[in-house]
Amino acid sequence: MEVQKKLQKNIWKSEINDIIRGACGGFLFGIPLLYTMEVWWIGSLAKPQLMMLAIALMFIGVFLLNQTEGFRKSRHQKRPYEAAIDTVEAIAIGLACSTFVLFLLQELKLDSPLKEALGKIIFESVPFALGVALANQFLGDADSTNAQGQTAPQGNSITKKQCNDLQATFADLGATVIGATVIAFNIAPTDEVSMLAATVSPPWQLGIIATSLVISYGIVFQAGFSDQQKRRQQKGIFQRPSSETIMSYLVSLLAAAMMLWFFQKLTLSDPWTMWLDHTLMLGLPATIGGAAGRLAI
Repeated sequence: MEVQKKLQKNIWKSEINDIIRGACGGFLFGIPLLYTMEVWWIGSLAKPQLMMLAIALMFIGVFLLNQTEGFRKSRHQKRPYEAAIDTVEAIAIGLACSTFVLFLLQELKLDSPLKEALGKIIFESVPFALGVALANQFLGDADSTNAQGQTAPQGNSITKKQCNDLQATFADLGATVIGATVIAFNIAPTDEVSMLAATVSPPWQLGIIATSLVISYGIVFQAGFSDQQKRRQQKGIFQRPSSETIMSYLVSLLAAAMMLWFFQKLTLSDPWTMWLDHTLMLGLPATIGGAAGRLAI
């Protein structure tokens, strides 16, 4: 009986981890399109026939991807019915994630017309679902390399340890800046950031901060992507997962602010509140990019 309960618990744990991995892959692939007003307009004006066509094409694309990799930990060749089940689950994850972010960005509201809301959700969920199916291909697990480099040579001096910690910290910060720039650089010069920032109130800003931190933590330390165990053992000044996530988020916000200033979306004469809401809005995709950058090193 205890063995059966333990087995069932492991199955649920594995399923939850797979869902987290898929959602993180969806955010990596789908977040830039969520900041595109043309997609909002196309979705809000889409006819039911076009929505059904989008769902059908999305199913075909995700099904083909799930037959090779998918978002589950197992990488064996899937049978058609297994790939179909994973496809339905991937699309569900994509729909849920896109709905949540659209609601967070205030592009969806409780009083939004049903047809408009469905159109936006369906069209925005296409890249999310593809990202879910590509989760393992983005930053595949590399457990075989996790054990390498984890045992430090004995007798190292304190000075050398501090030097190594500083090097690891600067490597993380540099990777965060690069990843944040890769994802957010194309979003920064657009009008979407200003449009979204104008509609977000302080409580929603807190929600954006919390979402950014949770997604960043999930990508690096929970989703099971490349060298996750190695990331947990990474040496540095901010070596704990929580402190590393917070520091990387602050660095991503700084990178977002610099990008907005570079494209003249913010100037030194603008009030600090404008800097804050614009930076937090661009900080969400920048943080996701920064998390992917830290995995890549």
